Amino acid sequence: MFHLDPKTDLQVKEKILILDFGSQYTQLIARKVREHNVYCEIYPFSKFPEPDSTVKGVILSGSPFSVRDKHAPIPNLEKIKGVFPLLGICYGAQYLSHYYGGEVKQSDSREYGRARLSYMDRENPLLRNLKKNTQVWMSHGDTINTLPTGCKVIASTGEVEFGAYASDHESTWGLQFHPEVYHTTEGLTILHNFLSEICGCQMDWTPEAFVESTVADLKKKLGDDKVVLGLSGGVDSTVASILLQRAIGSNLTCIFVDNGLLRKNEFETVLESYKELGLNVIGVDAGDKFIDDLQGVTDPEAKRKSIGKNFIEVFDEEAKKLENVLWLGQGTIYPDVIESVSVNGPSMTIKSHHNVGGLPDKMHLKVVEPLRLLFKDEVRRVGKAMEIPSSFLKRHPFRGLHQQPHPVPPPDARDRRRCGPVDLSPDLAQLPGVPRERARHFPGPMLVKSVREYGHPLFFRSPQEMADQYIFWRTRKSNPFDDRYKIP
Repeated sequence: MFHLDPKTDLQVKEKILILDFGSQYTQLIARKVREHNVYCEIYPFSKFPEPDSTVKGVILSGSPFSVRDKHAPIPNLEKIKGVFPLLGICYGAQYLSHYYGGEVKQSDSREYGRARLSYMDRENPLLRNLKKNTQVWMSHGDTINTLPTGCKVIASTGEVEFGAYASDHESTWGLQFHPEVYHTTEGLTILHNFLSEICGCQMDWTPEAFVESTVADLKKKLGDDKVVLGLSGGVDSTVASILLQRAIGSNLTCIFVDNGLLRKNEFETVLESYKELGLNVIGVDAGDKFIDDLQGVTDPEAKRKSIGKNFIEVFDEEAKKLENVLWLGQGTIYPDVIESVSVNGPSMTIKSHHNVGGLPDKMHLKVVEPLRLLFKDEVRRVGKAMEIPSSFLKRHPFRGLHQQPHPVPPPDARDRRRCGPVDLSPDLAQLPGVPRERARHFPGPMLVKSVREYGHPLFFRSPQEMADQYIFWRTRKSNPFDDRYKIP
């Protein structure tokens, strides 16, 4: 898990802090908290701001580490524990036990998978309204052997005595299971209890409230300054542009670049749609430049860099024609923000397409990012609140830098520009485990050369944004799409 402290002028009345110890589920915890209309922020366990009056509670995430490891992550909770409501999940629960007088030992066998709570104290505020024998999801190799003084068991499974516990003298709880995952069937109820009953959150962080406060903050921040923003045709840049337009009107100029890798007729269609939204948008057809430079390039990262370099050059050249521009608008969203600094030191290089790094420095502009607090599903809800057409909000990927690196251009790469969008939804819906509502359109053809070799990968995303998923056909014989989607 990666992080960067959010820097924004947006004011929030209440929030939950989530301290991350490197868990794969930390972002999922945040998204489930926000589903309850409660704002939250993720920080590394070792670098988080001093809690202020807006903090209503704190959640400690899981971790790939054991609390018994020599280099186990150890947070400083001096100004949190006993001051704010505190919920430890998995590693977080074991840490609160192990470092405050209890004991954690290695399990005889790894506790992983579904389990039933055979005992529950349903009078405890964290577990109210749960059904008997409710299902939870375990994922840990250690287990709590004894609790700190002043703590009591509030839930157990047949194998785990200390499935959940609570302190008698402060607002501290620990769960050795994951309430945020789908397989904990009443996990949302547990989180609701923590957020509402224990933390006292008002649960009023709605899309409409976000739009109102963000537009007001943008007006105050930008004044009469001019902003330039690059549009991709996707949901993030579109929603960001409409927020900025509501704040500064005609002082926003948008640039939509055709990189030659869009769907058939997409450049013209999307450009016209943007104009219908009332945006001041300039369209730039630079497809030949992008495609020429991709000839013979097969490495995905090299493709990203080529596309990014050309985009910066084209965008910068067009932006220089504008006068008195002081700001660069970007559709940065929260996952981009927290994927910038690692919990355990410098991270590996993240995808070079993120926000086309380098544009602000090259253009000597200040950056404004209206969406940097939001996850993707929240961006869509904000767009819906502003009545942006669903054609933008439900737009299928294949327009920006993040999809182009994978297809290998045919011998004459310009043939790609003759390819229309291919609707594979009916085919996807017939595959085992793929319900019709999750099948997404996917533009063919896809002659794939990616970082890993899987044979015939097909990428699709569920409307609920639960996760990015892959289906792999490892042999040509098992490819269900055979030759139907070749380049004409």
